[in-house]
This record gives sequence, structure tokens and C-alpha cells, in this order.
Amino acid sequence: MCGIVGIVGQTPVSQSLYDGLTVLQHRGQDAAGIVTISDNMFRLRKANGLVKDVFHTRHMLRLQGNIGIGHVRYPTAGTSSSSEAQPFYANSPFGISLAHNGNLTNANELKEWLFASAKRHVNTTSDSELLLNILAHELHQADVLSLTPDNIFTAIENVHSRVRGGYATVALIIGHGMVAFRDPNGIRPLVFGKRETETGVEYMVASESVALDACDFEFVRDIAPGEAIYFSEDGHIHSKQCAQNPIYSPCLFEFVYFARPDSTIDKMSVYQSRIEMGKRLGDKIAREWEDLDIDVVIPIPETSCDIALEIAQHLNIPYRQGFVKNRYIGRTFIMPGQAERKKSVRRKLNAISSEFKGKNVLLVDDSIVRGTTSEQIIEMARQSGAKKVYFASAAPEVRFPNVYGIDMPSANELIAHGRELDDICQLIGADKLIYQSIEDLTAAVGFANPEVKHFESSVFTGQYITNDIDQGYLEKLDAARNDESKEQTDKNAESVIDMHNEGEGS
Repeated sequence: MCGIVGIVGQTPVSQSLYDGLTVLQHRGQDAAGIVTISDNMFRLRKANGLVKDVFHTRHMLRLQGNIGIGHVRYPTAGTSSSSEAQPFYANSPFGISLAHNGNLTNANELKEWLFASAKRHVNTTSDSELLLNILAHELHQADVLSLTPDNIFTAIENVHSRVRGGYATVALIIGHGMVAFRDPNGIRPLVFGKRETETGVEYMVASESVALDACDFEFVRDIAPGEAIYFSEDGHIHSKQCAQNPIYSPCLFEFVYFARPDSTIDKMSVYQSRIEMGKRLGDKIAREWEDLDIDVVIPIPETSCDIALEIAQHLNIPYRQGFVKNRYIGRTFIMPGQAERKKSVRRKLNAISSEFKGKNVLLVDDSIVRGTTSEQIIEMARQSGAKKVYFASAAPEVRFPNVYGIDMPSANELIAHGRELDDICQLIGADKLIYQSIEDLTAAVGFANPEVKHFESSVFTGQYITNDIDQGYLEKLDAARNDESKEQTDKNAESVIDMHNEGEGS
């Protein structure tokens, strides 16, 4: 999962790009990058780390120019090596830089095609570099010295016809401007806004509307599935639907976990969606657990707080903040390595014993993925004196890996994969476990926008919206995504970087 921003301004944009990335930091904590255009040259800074650690005053001073894009990364495809931080750039044609949120499901096929037919070499395992080179190849086919909007849209039409998966993309083209486009299913979110200045209108695109708010841009609308918008350097906008048969199918997990509550995605408020999740889960608990004596409802901060509050109000049971969160520890779901995740849970949360002692406690979380966090939190509740610990998940059982840009672990590391409710309950150590149904989750998210008829819900259902995922693909994914494989891949990547650095005498 990643976050992207892009701005076409009338004045230097580096500070606004930085500000936009800081409020999208929840979407990726592995690496960050910004590229701007000044004097027909790319000015680039990217590295592993949080936004605040990657960019210092000396970097910001070098990032000159009135147009630029930025990226925060958590590795979905590829490694967590600094060599795969974004944005990427290609020198030909014109000079193109690209940032991408999502995952291409036919990456291996595309890499072979690029080498054999387009004669382009890809230097990393990142599918974002693949996407950059495919876009560059298609733009090159125009064979002109100056691109028109139609040239750009034709290139993106060809990208859509060649590429499969989930992708929200923003790219710079030197001498032309910025282009943003979204996959034909609209799996990954992408919005744009504008602001009026004394010198003219400025435009911004971002993964979530909250980034527009932070930079004082007025939200205009979501970029539609399959649509491309070209923002020329002189401030003109051109848009076109570039995909055949686009279908609105936004990712359900964005609303469950990833997106900030103050964001609106495809006309659906993330906050209001979570309130609805709480109402519907509260209804289910009241129906199915009417015999349980629950003394208090406690959320596992922070995504589930609004959900838990709604459940407590619905059940007429006290709501308490029983855990204090250390805000300086990253999100454990997107933290590489199982050992690191296990250590981070204890560093991340601490229990307030008085809220647990002698009580039957209902813990509420947004979802259960590996079960590592849930198991340790339940243990913490018992150590703090809870008599019984019940557990409610605002999302259904996560049984299948995600292939569209969320780094779900391999299927064998998902606690619900191949297991029934009682088995999962026993493994995490709860006295009772309840999940939201897929029907209730879909209704909770979609009630605000009847135009959305479908959601990408493969992690719950195993049904992949692009219809190109088979068992062989999942087996390869499983081999690549298990923790042991990732750790070895990262070691190999860092070895290559070390050898390169030694060769430079650094």
C-alpha cells in the first residue's frame, strides 16, 4: 500500500508535496520520495524512512520547481530496499517520472514483453518501474516532438489494454505537465482538487482527500475508474475515459483499515462507513450474543474506536479506552517481518488495568489478519485482570491474499485461511469471537453512494475482480510473500546496493 501526490502550481510546490505526504504517511512507512521539475530537469530526493526523516532542509532547497509528485511506500511487489523507493524516472521520451499505488498482476509477462518487444531494461523488481517503462514506450509511439492531449490519452488507453491489476498513478512529463490515471476497476483511490491563487489556479491529485485538505486545496472530484486527467504546465485540464467497460469496484479494505477517517473516497465517507460498520456489528452481537454478560466495550486503537463506540451505544454498555497507544510506533499490520511485528505490539499498546480488572470485556478491532496482534492483546487484557475476553471484528474473516496493492501475507500466514470460527477463537485465546458478515460490511461502506455496485473484496471472498488470478498465481505469490522469503530478498537487494556503493568508493 502506498500514497501518492502530485501538484501543478504557480509557485514552488515542494513544501505542499511534503505536507501532503505527511498526512498520507499511514499508507506507507518504508520509504518516501519527491521529484520536481526545474529548468527542464528532474530534481529528485528519495530514501528509506518516514517523510520527516527523508527530507531535510538541504533536500527541500534543491527540490525547486512549480510542478512535482511525491510518494510514500510500503513494499507490495519487490523489496523494502531503498533502490525501489519512488518516484522512478526514465530519460526517454522527453523525461518521465512516475509514482504508483497498487500492484500489477501480470508483472512477469510485462517484464518479458518490455525486454523482447520494447527493448527496455527494468533495473528493479518493482512493478512501478514496469508501469513507468510501459507508459514511456507508449508515449514514444506518438513519434512527435511535442505531445498533444490526444497523444497522451492514446498512450494511456494502450497502457490499460496491456496492464492488469490495481493502480492509481501520477506522472510528470518534462515540457508538458502532469498526468494522473486510475485502473479500469477503480480499485485504488485517486482524487483531485484545485486552489485559486493570486497568480492563477493550481491543481493537486492525491490518494486521499485528506491530503487536499492539508494543503488547502478544494476537493473537486474522484478520478473515475479508467479515466486519465492531463494537467498541462500552463494550467489547462484535459480528461478522457481511456478504458473499455470501466466498472466501479473500490477496495473494501481501504474503508476497514487503510484510509484515514477524515477522507472521502468515491463519495463515501470513511468515518461514516465505520459508524455504519459499528451499527451493523452491534445488531449482530445483540442477536447472537444476547446471553453474554458484557461489562465494557474497549476498542483496539485507533481504527476501531468509532466502530466500538457505536457498538457500545447500540448495546447500551459502557465504552472505555482501555489501551494507550504509543504513537511513535508504526502500524503493525504493515511492518515487515513477523518477529518485528510481535515485538512492536507490546511497544505499541499498554493496558489501563483498572478498565479490565474483574470485568467481562468486549474487545473490538477493525479486522484480524495474522492473528498475532489479536492474540497478544487478549493476553494483555487477561494479565490486566479481565475475567472473560470477547472479541469482535468489524470485517469478515480475511482468508485470501490481496493482489491489488495491499501486502497481505501469504495465505498460510492468514489465521482464518482454512479455519472455522471456533478454531480461530481458540488460537487467539478469546472466550468468544464474532465477525462482521460480508453483506453487512458491503452495505455499511456502500450506503452513501448507490452508484457503486461492486467492491473489490477478494481478501474475504477469494473472488478477484480482474478475473486473471488462478491457483498457480497464488502459489507463486505465497512463496514470494512469506516472511522468510521477504527477509532473504531484502538481504540480497541490500548486498547489491552495498557492492554498488563500494564500487563508487562511498
